[in-house]
Amino acid sequence: MMTPPDNYGEEGFLEADSHVDCTAVMADVYLLLDHECDEVIRERLQAHLDECGPCLEAYGVEEKIKRLLSRKCGGERAPEYLRDRLTIEIRRQVTIHRIVTDE
Repeated sequence: MMTPPDNYGEEGFLEADSHVDCTAVMADVYLLLDHECDEVIRERLQAHLDECGPCLEAYGVEEKIKRLLSRKCGGERAPEYLRDRLTIEIRRQVTIHRIVTDE
C-alpha cells in the first residue's frame, strides 16, 4: 500500500497550497471520471493530467474501463420481482426502526 504524502488532505486530494503529485491524482481519478469532485479539484486534477504523461495514460485506461463497464452493465435493471421485494423489505425495516426508536 502506498503511503500518502504529508500534505495529503482529508478528502484524499492534496491541500490547495501543495503541488499535486501522481499518488494523489491516481487516488482521486474516479472522482474526476464520475464527475463527483468540485470545480477546484477537477481543475487541479485536469491540470496535472495535462502535464503528466504517465498519469494521463493511467487516466485513459481507467476511463476506457469505466466506459466498457457502463456499456456492458449500465443498461441492466433488476428484475421487477426483485425490485418489489427490496422495496417491501426496505419499508419493513424503516417501520421496525421507527417503532424501536419511538419506544
